[in-house]
Amino acid sequence: MAAGETAAQHDDRSGHDDVLRALRTRTAEEHRTVEDLLDLLDPQLDRQRLAQVLTVMHGFWVAAERGLDEWAARRPVDASTVAWERRRRAGLFATDLRALGVPASADVPLLAAVADTDQALGRLYVLEGSTLGGAFIDRHLALLPGLADVRIRAFSPYGADTGAMWAAYRRVTREHVRAGGDADRVVAAARETFRALAQWCRPVARGREVPV
Repeated sequence: MAAGETAAQHDDRSGHDDVLRALRTRTAEEHRTVEDLLDLLDPQLDRQRLAQVLTVMHGFWVAAERGLDEWAARRPVDASTVAWERRRRAGLFATDLRALGVPASADVPLLAAVADTDQALGRLYVLEGSTLGGAFIDRHLALLPGLADVRIRAFSPYGADTGAMWAAYRRVTREHVRAGGDADRVVAAARETFRALAQWCRPVARGREVPV
């Protein structure tokens, strides 16, 4: 999740009422909490710790994607507009765990249902925003001697298309709000998703003082 905030600052081009600005500023505290809990840029990160983090992230993505699948079944046009099928990552987390020799856990959190496209876009803000720092995380992992033989894919699922995928999410979200979507509900769903992710990840925190 790290480093995404810097990249997201470039979204502030549409004035104070811009939904992307609201998402960035009004979820900043929750975003920092998740980054502190996961601590993926820790110079002491090892295979065991990475496997713990990937395990909780896999479980969260499975649950989050189930909710989005249910939304997509009800709102297929909206789901297609945001290219939902391409944005799945739970399978990549499972593949990465196998690369570390760890089976994917069946444990998943209980998340709120995704009632509509406002809430879907709020949830996607959290899931998609995590790809912005993926390149930083990948470079960090490549420098750690205990992880040199492992290729982790889930942090940078789009490769060279990361910027384009994020730009597409921004465009769809702005257009949805301009067409009558509720920006406050989008933001509320993003905050709820961040909080649920933090709660789910808290057991793997390294005894650090992270605000509840």
